[in-house]
Amino acid sequence: MSFRNLDEIEPREMMPGFRAKFIHTDRVTIAFWQIAAGAVLPEHSHPHEQIATMLEGQFELTVGGDTQVLEAGQVAVIPGDTIHSGRAITNCRIQDVFQPPRDEYR
Repeated sequence: MSFRNLDEIEPREMMPGFRAKFIHTDRVTIAFWQIAAGAVLPEHSHPHEQIATMLEGQFELTVGGDTQVLEAGQVAVIPGDTIHSGRAITNCRIQDVFQPPRDEYR
């Protein structure tokens, strides 16, 4: 499968306020998140490397104890097994790339 239309992918609510559309390959998972203002990402870690690209809105992200407010155009690189958490200050759109793929998101 070489081409996908995001409008044809059904979003899934993965936790309160976090809805995503997913693309999976053998090597990566890409998540297109719509996050409601005020939604909280609890502190957690996973073995996957993660690259989060802010597309819209403001999201307060804490990675390994360092907190920043991300806005459109900013990117956060989260190494595998690093504790991170966050909070949507406004409605947000974020694109995440995970490597290896997130099988639990399939």
